[in-house]
Amino acid sequence: MGTGIDLNAAVEEHAARAAAAPHGRSAHLLLHDGVLRQTVIALTAGTALDEHNAPLAASVQVLRGRVSLTIAGRRVELTAGQLHPVPQERHGLLAHTDAVVLLTTVTG
Repeated sequence: MGTGIDLNAAVEEHAARAAAAPHGRSAHLLLHDGVLRQTVIALTAGTALDEHNAPLAASVQVLRGRVSLTIAGRRVELTAGQLHPVPQERHGLLAHTDAVVLLTTVTG
């Protein structure tokens, strides 16, 4: 068995990478196990991920900051410590503050 993933270190690393990136984003696939994927995504304040199609199943957990999950013209605001399912419809993500989320997906 491996040593596991240091999620706090990943948060710090990708928050710093997003701050230094011209597009204000950093993402890294932390875990890929069959159909399960977990990705850390860091966004600077005001940065968005445009609407895109949903995977088979997904959730977003806010590790730092405040974001909105945008779904069909409405917003669900989430803050650090909150976990929310990603609906089976087009969606996006907007960072209100510098933020880091953990995206968990199950693909077909």
